[in-house]
Amino acid sequence: MMRCALKGGVCVASWGGDRRSPAVNPSSSVRMPTGNGGGCCSGLRSRAADLAGVEMASLRGGVGGLFRSSPRYGRLQATAAVDPEDVPSEKVQVKSSGHVLPYVGVACLGAILFGYHLGVVNGALEYLSKDLGIAENAVLQGWVVSTSLAGATVGSFTGGSLADKFGRTRTFILDAAPLALGAFLSATAQDVRTMIIGRLLAGIGIGISSALVPLYISEISPTEIRGTLGSVNQLFICIGILAALLAGLPLAANPAWWRTMFGIAVVPSILLAVGMAFSPESPRWLFQQGKVTQAESAVKRLYGKEKVTEVMYDLRASGQSSSEPEAGWFDLFSNRYWKVVSVGAALFLFQQLAGINAVVYYSTSVFRSAGIASDVAASALVGAANVFGTIIASSLMDKQGRKSLLITSFSGMGASMLLLALSFTWKALAPYSGTLAVVGTVLYVLSFALGAGPVPALLLPEIFASRIRAKAVALSLGMHWVSNFFIGLYFLSVVNKFGISTVYLGFASVCALAVLYIAGNVVETKGRSLEEIERELSVVD
Repeated sequence: MMRCALKGGVCVASWGGDRRSPAVNPSSSVRMPTGNGGGCCSGLRSRAADLAGVEMASLRGGVGGLFRSSPRYGRLQATAAVDPEDVPSEKVQVKSSGHVLPYVGVACLGAILFGYHLGVVNGALEYLSKDLGIAENAVLQGWVVSTSLAGATVGSFTGGSLADKFGRTRTFILDAAPLALGAFLSATAQDVRTMIIGRLLAGIGIGISSALVPLYISEISPTEIRGTLGSVNQLFICIGILAALLAGLPLAANPAWWRTMFGIAVVPSILLAVGMAFSPESPRWLFQQGKVTQAESAVKRLYGKEKVTEVMYDLRASGQSSSEPEAGWFDLFSNRYWKVVSVGAALFLFQQLAGINAVVYYSTSVFRSAGIASDVAASALVGAANVFGTIIASSLMDKQGRKSLLITSFSGMGASMLLLALSFTWKALAPYSGTLAVVGTVLYVLSFALGAGPVPALLLPEIFASRIRAKAVALSLGMHWVSNFFIGLYFLSVVNKFGISTVYLGFASVCALAVLYIAGNVVETKGRSLEEIERELSVVD
């Protein structure tokens, strides 16, 4: 039996036996969907509850809105004029008394470990190379650095399947094992083989967490602050990198300190597992699995008992059910999902191909040309700019919106790249080349942190449908790690062949392409619950 509930002036269809649903006006005109599963109303623009509480896994529509829809699926149309008084009184929004922040903080331990494992090897490489006997072997040193990236690629693809099968919190607990074991093996390694195995395990761990942290945060965050909380992920990654840099300060006085640097990461790994053991599971994942009672309990812990009726009503009214199975990997490439999945992959490709890692890799040389001889000072300046920019992005995410921040960010990165290129080639600027290079680098990092850094990981869990969300996020993060790996591998070779100025101009061109792509293909998600976003992107003709 189908029922409709008035939300924001439109009729929202639902299926099942929820007696709280308002009656449908007999004059309504309804055409049933031709596909399986539940239906949705035409042109859905409902004002959902403050807290995101709905996933529509049973939708059979193609991607709508900015993405053209597939004609194979029908669409439920309702013209019923439902009296607002028919909406259940218990559906009236109430203030939340729950506490989401502690659980977001626990999840961000994964983000800190992400940044720490990436940054810790930079300061420690010279010293561990001497202890492990590979000081003269650049190839093995390269393996120590890049093995974690290869492991992260594997972990990012694995994390989606694990999160779908075991749930978000259990996957976090499983992820703590390679993170802790990898750190321990790296800290106690007596030969390069053990070090590489440790780095590989740590890489698998950070790959899983790179997909899992933004996924979990987006699914438990209230709509009105989801952007702010989502950007905290990137902030803690930056903090993790900065912590790794600061952890290397005692190396000059104590060359054996590198072992302690790796060993430190064991502590947050254990805290992550313990914290997630006491954290609530994602209500959306629980409801999608048909575990309604557990979903109600999770909602109560996250938002307070006052919100249980409201959020659970939204979950039921949305038409979500567990009748449609989780999507497989090949489903991501189907006509139904490919267009929205390709947006996620493209954002991470643009993020990396715009040159962020190349700028970081080359920043020490740039700063030395400006008279800043200290590697630590150069790295700290870049890290501080990244953290500062991310803090600004956090405050603007739910005000300016994701799309506008992305466009502003890539525009600023492109302009900074032009400044960097000119500082190396324009003779009139030769007397100021060092200063301009430093200014260009700092402005580039600030621009990156304003949008290109935090937004993709936040935006993807918002635009992906519930049944593909974990795997689609994992696929997009996989593109991030693959492109990151190859840029790190070939960047210096390309610079030696074409020159740094030409490479920077290439990065500026990528930024310009990114602006055009985002303007035409990315949907704004600011201030909208996940169910609203999914309904827009799933509306079909």
